[in-house]
Amino acid sequence: MFEKYLNKFLSLIVLLRYGRMTPDINYYYRHTYRCQLEQLKYLFRDYFIKKPYKTIEFQGEFAPELEFTIPFAYWHYKNGTLKSTKSAFYTKEMYFFSPYHEDFFDVRTNEGNYNYELPRVLYSQNYNMSKWLEVPYKEYFKNDIYVYEKPILIIANRYNMEWGGLPISFYSLEDLDFMINYLKKDYTIIYNRPRPQNITSDTSEIYELNDNEWLGKIHPEVILMEDLYRENKVNANNYNHFQMLVYANCDKFISIHGGTAALASCFKGSNIILSKKGPEHHFGCFDTLFPKLSGATIYHAKTSEEARDFVLKYYVNS
Repeated sequence: MFEKYLNKFLSLIVLLRYGRMTPDINYYYRHTYRCQLEQLKYLFRDYFIKKPYKTIEFQGEFAPELEFTIPFAYWHYKNGTLKSTKSAFYTKEMYFFSPYHEDFFDVRTNEGNYNYELPRVLYSQNYNMSKWLEVPYKEYFKNDIYVYEKPILIIANRYNMEWGGLPISFYSLEDLDFMINYLKKDYTIIYNRPRPQNITSDTSEIYELNDNEWLGKIHPEVILMEDLYRENKVNANNYNHFQMLVYANCDKFISIHGGTAALASCFKGSNIILSKKGPEHHFGCFDTLFPKLSGATIYHAKTSEEARDFVLKYYVNS
């Protein structure tokens, strides 16, 4: 009953402050206020007592974990209040700073995204967040193993179910061919599209693009991330760990809407993100939230043609 009336009260605040909007957007505004209210009960423990007490648990999707959960945990670590963390399989290295981390969940769920114990969930009208710190992934994972004569450029693609339907934002073989032809002279290109067995499922079906096979025939100069992982010269514990070690040595990324873009945005440099639709557009996430992750320069392309234009403008050396 209390939950019902609280939501009505917060919805009224949103209405009075922002006006009427569509239901698929409205509740994100309400969630922001809900998260802020939840943090009030920790005021004394976080700012006055300052002893390790905080256990942070998350079962949501990969993107909000990188965007909200881990920076929240890192803030508590630096604040001296983090006790432990608990998340999906293959995440221990992502929480490298945690006093005790448990890889526990074997599947990521949409319901797990709505964790009001975090400073934000999913999308917000306000990303001026307290209790949130940039995690120094690039500095921590940088290594001398993945270094090449030409600088690394990573193309991080995906071809997944989106919003219960077919893929919307992805780089087609034609897009890849265009980009690689212009970029291969100046960069060591590494192509990454994780296989289902290497990541924790979020129940979104991963479709086959036949991209790795195509690249082997048409662009054999492109290095496949899965081939590097098969060698695993750095003895990474899992694919997530391995990705972070390779990404840390890269300053140029081309990625796709979702967790793919979020991970690439955690390693400074610059990141061209193809996102054709989603609440991120309404909330301006690519102008506000994504640059916060590491200080990376973000170029948001809304079409494949715009992504190609960004490649020519910002990545091709004249």
